[in-house]
Amino acid sequence: MTDWYLQRGYGVRFEWGPTGAQRLAPDVACLVVVDVLSFTTSVTVAVESGTRVFPYAWRDDTALTFARDHAAELAVGRRKTTPASPWSLSPAALRRAPSTPRLVLPSPNGSAIAAAAGAATVVAGCLRNATAVARWLASQGYGVPERPVGVIAAGERWPDGSLRPALEDAYGAGAIIAELSERCSGFLSPEAAAARSSFYGTDDVAEAVADSSSGRELAQDGFADDVAIATELDTTSVVPILTDGAFRSR
Repeated sequence: MTDWYLQRGYGVRFEWGPTGAQRLAPDVACLVVVDVLSFTTSVTVAVESGTRVFPYAWRDDTALTFARDHAAELAVGRRKTTPASPWSLSPAALRRAPSTPRLVLPSPNGSAIAAAAGAATVVAGCLRNATAVARWLASQGYGVPERPVGVIAAGERWPDGSLRPALEDAYGAGAIIAELSERCSGFLSPEAAAARSSFYGTDDVAEAVADSSSGRELAQDGFADDVAIATELDTTSVVPILTDGAFRSR
């Protein structure tokens, strides 16, 4: 296979999903994973409270073993929280739960990408920390052709397992790219420039996400608070970086 998909020559690149991440990761210096509803948003909430977050791709018996091996609590499904296990992928639940030093956060989208990325540096980005992430990337010299960054919108899954591009992740990626482009002008791939335009072209990102397919799904399931937290644009300076297998603040 040729390397046409790598967007070479550009300092800021953009792709979708686990496959896009796997393709770009070996060719970039830094990978930014964006899963607004809800993995990377949940990572920012947890890291704000001092928690180290271990990404894990599967929510099955192996996740429990992984958590035990890392002396960490295991986040459960949104509807399976209990007083003994109050941590889940829900940002609202994580805000209510007591802080824990170490947490395994399974997710088939953002967490799976982060766990398998293999890039030199992996960052968790979302709408809540878009400006902070962009500023940190620029401060480290990322975003130029010599040190390219790949911004990955995680997307969701259709019932058959195929990728469903998710509006909220396009906005999250676009917000980071928009801020980064102010510091790395001229280094955006066409794909990255299109993601930036999607963010700039939206008058009210929070309203758009709430009315999107993903936003409606969560609201109808009783988790509208998760959507509200996920659209708190630039409310945190936390930049979670994957270090020794866990996200922690820079």
